[in-house]
Amino acid sequence: MSISVLVGVQWGDEGKGKIIDVLTRDVDVVARFQGGNNAGHTVEIGDEKYVLHLVPSGIFRDETLCVIGNGVVVAPDALKSEISDLQERGIDISPAKLEVSSRCHLILPYHRLMDEVREARRSSGNKIGTTKRGIGPAYADKASRTGIRAVELADLARLEERFRAQTEYYNSIFAGIGVEQLDVDAEWEALKTAAEFIAPYVKDTVLTVNRAASQGKNILFEGAQGMWLDVDYGTYPFVTSSNTTSGGACTGTGLSPKYIDNVVGVMKAYTTRVGAGPFPTELFDEMGEELRRVGGEFGATTGRPRRCGWFDAVSSRYSCMVNGVDELAITKLDVLDGFDEIPVCVAYDLDGKKVTDMPSDTRDITSAKPIYESMPGWKASTSDARSLDELPDNARRYLDRISELVEAKVGIVSVGPNRDQTFQA
Repeated sequence: MSISVLVGVQWGDEGKGKIIDVLTRDVDVVARFQGGNNAGHTVEIGDEKYVLHLVPSGIFRDETLCVIGNGVVVAPDALKSEISDLQERGIDISPAKLEVSSRCHLILPYHRLMDEVREARRSSGNKIGTTKRGIGPAYADKASRTGIRAVELADLARLEERFRAQTEYYNSIFAGIGVEQLDVDAEWEALKTAAEFIAPYVKDTVLTVNRAASQGKNILFEGAQGMWLDVDYGTYPFVTSSNTTSGGACTGTGLSPKYIDNVVGVMKAYTTRVGAGPFPTELFDEMGEELRRVGGEFGATTGRPRRCGWFDAVSSRYSCMVNGVDELAITKLDVLDGFDEIPVCVAYDLDGKKVTDMPSDTRDITSAKPIYESMPGWKASTSDARSLDELPDNARRYLDRISELVEAKVGIVSVGPNRDQTFQA
């Protein structure tokens, strides 16, 4: 039996969807444990490209059961649309293949509108860069004990009563601040359609994952976003609203920590970030533009251009420590094929003092200046490599140096977007 957690080491968009797809060759259950449809996991199989937002990446394996755990917030209309789109492309997504936790909290129209209102009202320097999918307000309702859960999708009378009451409550807030109110009747009809579609998928998935563990099955827990967007450990307040770290796998699915065997940390061979917040190694010159162009750095969910920079060993080492990373999966090594020199951030200059540990104060991270060491590039294509031995010498040295700096071994290397451009280190 192997029970693993896969998390993002950086600010998200590390390529977790692809790595999960590769790892699921021998996995019986893939369970998503946090976030919502603000995440986007891209999987390329042959000539086909899929972008998943809520459905776990194991859906492309015929024998793999996929679970959306209780830590995920689910937009019923978005999930219905995603399932339908995948079914139209020939992917089997029946209730026997996909389960949605009865404890998942729902993202509803008033959450999305509130998300938009809050972001619009923040001053320019304080905008979070939210995707406006309603994630934060849905988690806020969960914490304030006023949320609506997936278990209620099967009881339309109960759901309608709760939904109308909550919508009227939010409409009173919108009216008070001069925002156009939601049409309760129209929104209910849309929710009713989505509820009828999704209800057959709703199960007590705590039982599902625990029974799978007790039966000795292989389970992979799939995280969304990355460590530095974690609501507790990230660059607060420029974070998401859930725990993106490995500990969230247990609270987000109901499986005891005693079962976890392995933590896989996914990170790019350089660094990117979407949205607002500090990013010490961000590049504002032609090098940054080149990384964005070659790496195709545009958000899978929003299409927003990602901010790009060199590899940051300071933040990555701290992340590996918090997550207890056992092995690294390094993606997009091929993006660096054309560079003569490749800087790596090994420390920060913080008000004239050299620091090698990530500051906890976001203001300090904002003012930190990266201290680089430069490594020679390899100036050769890595996209056809299928083992470490087939990589250029300098590419192997680069991987070794990253491993040394973040204090975790390299287990998987990806040199392109397709499923077959990945190998064990």
